[in-house]
This record gives sequence, structure tokens and C-alpha cells, in this order.
Amino acid sequence: MSPRRNIFLLILLSFCLPACQSGISPEEVLPPNIIWLVAEDQSPQFFPMYGDSTIALPNLSQLAQDGVVFNNAYSPVPVCAPARSAIITGLYPTTLGTHNMRTYKKWSEENEPSIEIPNYSPLVPQGVKMFTEYLRKEGYYCTNNAKEDYNFRVLPSAWDDSSDKAHWRNPTDSKPFFSVFNFGVCHESGIWRNGDKELFAEIDAIKVPPYFPDTPVVRHDMAVNYSNLKRLDEQIGEVLQQLKEDGLYENSIIFFYADHGGPFPRHKRALYETGIKVPLIVKFQGNKRGSEEDSRMISFIDFAPTVLSLAGIEPPKVMQGIAHFGEYKKDKGHQYIFATSDRFDEQTDRLRAVKSEGFKYIRSYKPELPHALPVSYREQMPMMRELNTLFREGALNADAAAWLNAPKPEEELYDLKKDPYELTNLVRLADYQDTLIHLRGVLNNWIDLTNDLGKYPEKELLAKWFLEGPPKLPSTEMLEKDGLIRLTNAVHDATLIWKQEKDSAWTIFKDPIPVGQSFMAKAVRIGYEDSELLLYEGL
Repeated sequence: MSPRRNIFLLILLSFCLPACQSGISPEEVLPPNIIWLVAEDQSPQFFPMYGDSTIALPNLSQLAQDGVVFNNAYSPVPVCAPARSAIITGLYPTTLGTHNMRTYKKWSEENEPSIEIPNYSPLVPQGVKMFTEYLRKEGYYCTNNAKEDYNFRVLPSAWDDSSDKAHWRNPTDSKPFFSVFNFGVCHESGIWRNGDKELFAEIDAIKVPPYFPDTPVVRHDMAVNYSNLKRLDEQIGEVLQQLKEDGLYENSIIFFYADHGGPFPRHKRALYETGIKVPLIVKFQGNKRGSEEDSRMISFIDFAPTVLSLAGIEPPKVMQGIAHFGEYKKDKGHQYIFATSDRFDEQTDRLRAVKSEGFKYIRSYKPELPHALPVSYREQMPMMRELNTLFREGALNADAAAWLNAPKPEEELYDLKKDPYELTNLVRLADYQDTLIHLRGVLNNWIDLTNDLGKYPEKELLAKWFLEGPPKLPSTEMLEKDGLIRLTNAVHDATLIWKQEKDSAWTIFKDPIPVGQSFMAKAVRIGYEDSELLLYEGL
């Protein structure tokens, strides 16, 4: 048994006696371990727990039996980097300034030179932080393996380890942990990169949705996606097995979700259900509520406050999402889901959408453009190439051609219960005018209330934020008193971090540092350059 596990058991025993005497189980006393399993680019419609029997996914199906399957989980943007900015902060990308795909490329000095958009981290509103800071400040060991891509530069305050080796097993102490595992095998690019590999789905058994033509190319690409899901399931099974080997599975909270809708045209980058609706399973401690379904509406802006609440940490008021579970859960959920669409790589559009329990309203600010923007990255997909060819030849039926038509409607309204694929636009029908007017007003109110930055051209935002370049945080100061050192910075919402030379990760400043201890310190904030490094030589 590992030293870490011995320590964990000793702590567990120390809580057990008073907990048992009070009728409280130990897992309700200890801060819970929380694990996120994140798939890229997938819609619920491809998974057996949502009714698709095309391919067996035994590990995810077992997780669904042990947990709760959520039927109305949504990304606020149908593409990864803006969506992930919402997940990590608890705010809408349009409030943050992270609504464009993408603003910051960690792996490249250039962003989109063809349209003169540089790499930048938006200057987010006051008080906005990556929510893992709150977990780390309260003693959580936080790891990310390994995709970040939050549309801004990741701060050193966010993670104890963010790498392809990050894992809850790495520390030797008994801290509770929050561990994220990202799985890229089912990403959009996997459709063409894995196109020649073995298929695990029967092509003839695939049900082609009505917004696609039923052709061999479409069926093949869909079979590739199902095959990638099988690979995903196997990779997730490895992580779940590690949790079981460590004796952690039963009393851990495990989230499985996708970062937005599926990898196909009219899925990714689209405000239809296929683009913003995501699979979500949550397995609670002790497998409570196992095999249940939950139809509440959940947005990615809720993930951060919900995790903090589950960890017993009060979510900051700056977050726009709500906690659905835990100590600070809200009694009232969402009436509406909001989603946005702006720049995708080198192509720019602007759409806004609101979903009620039964209807979806979409507004286009550039109706002269088709929904099917010619994004060069997507053009690598065989299915996308065939759709373009068939459209040019006039060989697509009306349902399949609608997504490629230009101009597109200025407004779209769909009855999601009668028309789940959003094929019949109800905007001009008299029976639906009250619903249309109502949802127009709801969307207008949300745009004003959340300060939707999409109304500004991106270059105008850049000029407003960075007229003289990215702002730099002022120097971090130290105050020595009673043998202790306190750190301060003139920017009140900057995060102060420090470490010793031997440390691999920065510590978020919370308690005063002993005078005799050498350390380095600085301040960090999203959208700012870090402050100059403060070096202190102890005794």
C-alpha cells in the first residue's frame, strides 16, 4: 500500500469515530475527490445511454448505471476554446471577451494573420479567475491532462500540474484532488486522421439523420466517429480502472461530458442542438442516484460553481452560472439556455440563440452568409467535401441543403419536441408569434444584462483593451511584521503566488510566509502580463 494511501486511511479513521457517532458517513465529512472525463466534439445522439445502439460503450454505460444521465446539458458556444473558457471561469464567453475561436494559441506565435488577428488574452471583467484557484487555495491538488485551450494564457496559479503526465497519483500527501482528463481521440480531426483505420461499427446499420444525404461517404465518416467512440470508451475505462485500483471509485464524484456537439458539419460550429447539446453523466459519492435521468437545463457556466459547491466552497458572486449540487446549490434552475456564435478561425459571423424548455430561437446578424462557413480546417473532412459537391450540383434535398443555403434566415424558431432536428422554421406562422416575440425579448434582455461583447468588432475590442499593448501588473509588495511576510499588489483582484526554488508548482498566497524562508513571488491575472518577480532571501 502506498504511503499516500496509508495517510489517507489514517485521516479517514480520525474522522470516522465522530462521524459515525453523529450519524454522518465519512465521505460526507471529507472533501470529495472530483474527476472530469472530457470528450472532444460529441453529441448525445451517438451514445447508448441516450438511445443509440449502433455501438457498445461498456465503460461509459456502466458509469451511466452508477450515475445520473443529464438530458439537457449545453455548451454556450459550439466550438472548444470559447466553451472551455466558460467551463474554467463560470461566465459566458461573450462577457469574458473569449467568444471568438480562437483568441490565444499557446502553441503558435501567430493566431490568424490572414485577417490580422494576433494572439491575445482578453481583458476579462474584475474578479474573474480560473475556478481551480479556489480549489487549490483550500488544499485541493489540481491536475489537468493535458488540453488547456481556454482562449487565454493559462495562469501558473491554475494547476498543480498541467501536462500529459498529470495525475492524482503523483503527490505523496493526502490532499483531496480535482483531476481532469481530456480525450482527443473523438475530435473532429479524427474523422479524417482515422479514416483508413479499422471500423468497429457496421456501416449498413448506421441511421443517417435527415440533415445529411444518405451516401457511402457520409456513412463511412459516421462509422469512423462511432469507432472513435469505442476508442474513447477504452481510454476512459483505463482511468476508471485506476480509480478502482486505488479504492477511490466508489466515493469519488466523476463527471463525463463533451466540450460541445459532434464533429460533423451542422454539429460543431452550429447553434442547433447538434452543435451545443452535450452528453453529461455525473456519478456521485456512493453511486447515489445511480441509473437516474435528470432533465434540468445545465450550461457550462454552471460547472465551476457546482464543483466549488461540491467541495464546500462558496462560488464567487462574479460567476454567472449556478451550483446545481453541493452545499451552495440553488433551489431554482435555469429557464433558458443561451448560446453564441462569432468568429471561427478565419471566418467571421454572428448569431445568438436562446432555448426554452420546448423551443429554440436563433438570430443571425449576418444573414447574407450561409450557416456553412468555409472554415478551411473543416474542409479536410470527406463528408464536408461531399456536401459541398452535392450542393453545387443541386443534388441535396431541402433538409440537407438548408444549412448551406445563402442567405440564411434572419430569425429561426423551432419546436424542439415536434421537430428535434430543427428543420421546420416557424417564424412566419401565426400560431407561433407569441412564442417568437417572447423569446426575442428574452434574448435581448440577456444580451444587455451580460454585456455581450459580440456587438463590437474584434479589432475594436483589441484597440480598447490593448491600445498600448497588454497591461502589466505592478510590482508585488511585501510587508514584514511579527516574523511573518504578507504579500500585496495594487491590482486588488490579481492572484498572488509564491514558491521556493525546489517547488515545481506555485502556491497561491493565503497564509503569511515565515521570515526565515527564501521564496520568489509574483502577481498574475487573466489579460495582464505577470508582475516582475519578487525575490526574497531568507536567513
